[in-house]
Amino acid sequence: MEITWYGHACFRLREKGVVIVTDPYDKSLGYVLPRLRADVVTSSHQSPGHSAVGLIKGNPKALTGPGEYEVHGVFITGIPTRHARKRNQPGERNTVFLFDLGGLSVCHLGDLGHLLSEEQVEAIGEVSVLLIPVGGGRTLDASRAAEVVSQIEPRIVIPMHYQTPTCSRQLDKLDKFLRAMGVSSAEPQPSLTVTATNLPDETQVVVLEYKQG
Repeated sequence: MEITWYGHACFRLREKGVVIVTDPYDKSLGYVLPRLRADVVTSSHQSPGHSAVGLIKGNPKALTGPGEYEVHGVFITGIPTRHARKRNQPGERNTVFLFDLGGLSVCHLGDLGHLLSEEQVEAIGEVSVLLIPVGGGRTLDASRAAEVVSQIEPRIVIPMHYQTPTCSRQLDKLDKFLRAMGVSSAEPQPSLTVTATNLPDETQVVVLEYKQG
């Protein structure tokens, strides 16, 4: 399976001819979304930075909420969670998506803003690759993201949703999360190719380069 990051929370997952795009965005983030084609597109919540599903070509199946789905032989589960809560208000809905691809479990946390409950951890189950927001704001900051990593115990962690020179949002930079994870440095990779047989024995942080449109 090949994983490519297009900025913020947008990834392309590609396995044996099936293409999934997560959380495509509009121009408000500062990033430029390239012309992507997909079989499936997911949106964790209805924010312009996460829900521009109409920009994805190929007439993909759009998944925007909790449930169990099977599309092109790929099993996908949406688990209900929340953004960070505002005072005296419930948090806005966020959907965590799980993808079963080529014997690998990929978990995209969307804009998760809180630690997971025992029930949510159990629903997520064993995770090969975790795509996790780390930039704070209404989502997980570095320390809480590290706690969620400890809750899920994935084999590979790919941070997302943090400040970059391109991003117009005010978020924390990646180095805070790396420090929280005890990682002194991480060389960004253009993409990640992973199989069920080459997963690391212990949790490893992989940083991906933003692939420009």
